[in-house]
Amino acid sequence: MPEGKLCNKKPVASREDLDALLGDSNGRQYYAEMEQLDVDAEKLWATIQKTMKSRTKTWLDICAHCGLCADSCFLYSVNERDPKQVPSYKIQSTLGEIVKQKGNVSNEFMRMCMDTAWSKCTCCNRCGSFCPYGIDMGVMFSYLRGLLHSQGFVPWELKIGSGMHRLFRAQMDVTVEEFVDTCEWMVDEALEEWPCLEIPIDKEDADIVYMINAREAKHYPEDIVEAAILFHVAGENWTMPSSGWEMTSLSMFAGDWEACKMQVETVYEAMERLRPKRMVATECGHAYRATVIEGPYWAGRPDGQPPVECIHYVEWVAEALETGKLKIDPTKKIKEPVTLQDSCNYVRNAGLRDCGRIIMKHIAEDFREMAPNKEHNYCCGGGGGFNGIGRYRKQRNAALKMKREQILATGAKFVIAPCHNCWDAIRDLEEEFEIGIRWSFLKPLLIKMIEVPEHLLPQE
Repeated sequence: MPEGKLCNKKPVASREDLDALLGDSNGRQYYAEMEQLDVDAEKLWATIQKTMKSRTKTWLDICAHCGLCADSCFLYSVNERDPKQVPSYKIQSTLGEIVKQKGNVSNEFMRMCMDTAWSKCTCCNRCGSFCPYGIDMGVMFSYLRGLLHSQGFVPWELKIGSGMHRLFRAQMDVTVEEFVDTCEWMVDEALEEWPCLEIPIDKEDADIVYMINAREAKHYPEDIVEAAILFHVAGENWTMPSSGWEMTSLSMFAGDWEACKMQVETVYEAMERLRPKRMVATECGHAYRATVIEGPYWAGRPDGQPPVECIHYVEWVAEALETGKLKIDPTKKIKEPVTLQDSCNYVRNAGLRDCGRIIMKHIAEDFREMAPNKEHNYCCGGGGGFNGIGRYRKQRNAALKMKREQILATGAKFVIAPCHNCWDAIRDLEEEFEIGIRWSFLKPLLIKMIEVPEHLLPQE
């Protein structure tokens, strides 16, 4: 069958391509066309030969099938310990089989691989922490996703998300003008309460350039002004870029390697243009991973580092509290039992295990750890794109059970989640299971607690 209008092996290249995908109700036509796609075995095998590194080949070969990765996987646990949910089985039966067959696999097999890659793994990398050989299933699943994307086997929502990055360098269609207008509008809304507040745009040589998740500009602009207020109170010399402000990468979730490179290069261009001392990333785990951990390699940077020093928002908050740039009113600390969700991407994958505890020491009187916690904590249940794929909503809701049990075990009714994916998953967890919890980012909590210097307050 000729390539269809929606489900083809070519990436989104125009607004018309994107509009066609968006106009397909729930991806019905897209998935119907996918069932007719031919697998280009020659191209698939050539891609593997060109891109599969010796590390991945070694991991496939040395896996002892011991099953020690099983209990480390929350999806194995919440799915009644189904053997097909064991991480080693999931990767050997998909990527391992594609390699064995040298790409000579069927359409049905590739659709099975797609279901496995996006509904049975969030690429949280927890299993790699427990493998005696150090095999990183998250990296291997990311690689598998790339192979699937190259052949047109990618969930509808992520094809759209990847296309957004290609066309707009953001997961949302926000233009430079719209972004700047949004910042100005949010400042105008806040000036009565916060006189002299600014969101400096394109200020060169600032101490901090602040970069965000596009959802904040599109749907949660109050998050931007909350960050501005906290930088304002802390006395920071900061800015935001008019372009290159979007750190997230749905193309990373989709396995669209070329779009990953295009996206992160836009962010790096903003850093190089403005020359800040360092970048502060918003409360988002995968945005930090895409820009700081994976991004340098996509962009081909020889030192493996972004153009400037980069820190996550939890690092900035911990530093500001410890140095006294932000001071908490002791009477306004959180009194009720509260727990903290550790994001896989900046805690397990970037080592920022202590920042959250420093923050909780300053803002909470009854902080209760989840068990396990820090780098051993479980995924929220919605990472790796799982939150946004309607086709796998049933599987995603089952995945939330582990986080539900962890939260219930603490006795806390309030969860702080400094990550967009975690925030979304915990919101959906409450909607699905109604366990009576609340959840929040850090910024709105801090604004309610901080001591504000007299000269920053409105004058009578």
